[in-house]
Amino acid sequence: MKNIFTTCLFLMSFSGFAQEAGRAGELLKNEARTSEMQTKRNDGVIRGNDKVLDNSNYRTPTQNKIPQGNTNNNYRWNYNYGNSEVFVRIPQNGNYTVEVGDQLISNPTGKFRFFDLKFGTVPIAIYENNYLIYRTNLRLKSYTRLVLDFFPNQGLYLLGTSPVQNSTYGINEWDDIWNNPYGNNTGNWNGNSGNAGYYPNVMSTQEFNSFMNALKKKGSFDKDRLAMISTVSRNTNFTAQQIYNMVNYMDFDSNKLEAAKMLYAKCADQRNYHLVMEAFDFDSSRNKLMDYISRYR
Repeated sequence: MKNIFTTCLFLMSFSGFAQEAGRAGELLKNEARTSEMQTKRNDGVIRGNDKVLDNSNYRTPTQNKIPQGNTNNNYRWNYNYGNSEVFVRIPQNGNYTVEVGDQLISNPTGKFRFFDLKFGTVPIAIYENNYLIYRTNLRLKSYTRLVLDFFPNQGLYLLGTSPVQNSTYGINEWDDIWNNPYGNNTGNWNGNSGNAGYYPNVMSTQEFNSFMNALKKKGSFDKDRLAMISTVSRNTNFTAQQIYNMVNYMDFDSNKLEAAKMLYAKCADQRNYHLVMEAFDFDSSRNKLMDYISRYR
């Protein structure tokens, strides 16, 4: 009898710590209209007078056009779509489809992983049995992964964000493993020839020079320079050499260290981050940065 009582107490205490739908995260408002939620998603096949939902109105149209004609220009060899990610989990059993931007996944496992997304405002739509049940917008940052949970009766919850590094998948660039066999390393990894080197979403040399001129004119003190660097780094990446130039412009090692730590996640060629070490005046600052990088990884 005593054993049964003890077991019951254990099960009751365990249930108190069990996962509860909607218990964690930030609830994102459902912006889908009632009329849309009663309409079936357009699966590409229109049958008679069937009313179907076209979600394309909520996307940002692409500005990149492929030249027509039977030429090699039809292939986007080195085109980088983006570097943001979205992971969505739907624990409840059902037939669900998730659409983020222009990407669409139907997955019976309840786990939906989206890669190569552009940073900025991106719509997400969730369908059950091809009917829209949820739509909202996500704010994506460069080299950042959003992790979300969706419960049909509670809503979509943002659980958190985490940084994504270039080396996460074992290669420095997604395109490397495909383009190397063709000898097609043109250096235009983001689809634009003006960007620095072959790195994705890196501030061009011209833009960086303009920024450094502004930094020298308006950044009278280290705190002002840090604020300007923090602002511009939100929507772009840098090479290690560019980061060295910014860090080296600081007056004090403590501020140099703060800038170097802040910009490490924004460095497109982190294997060259040793260049930034040369900006410090003291070995103690270099050691602190190396310790930060080792823990960051």
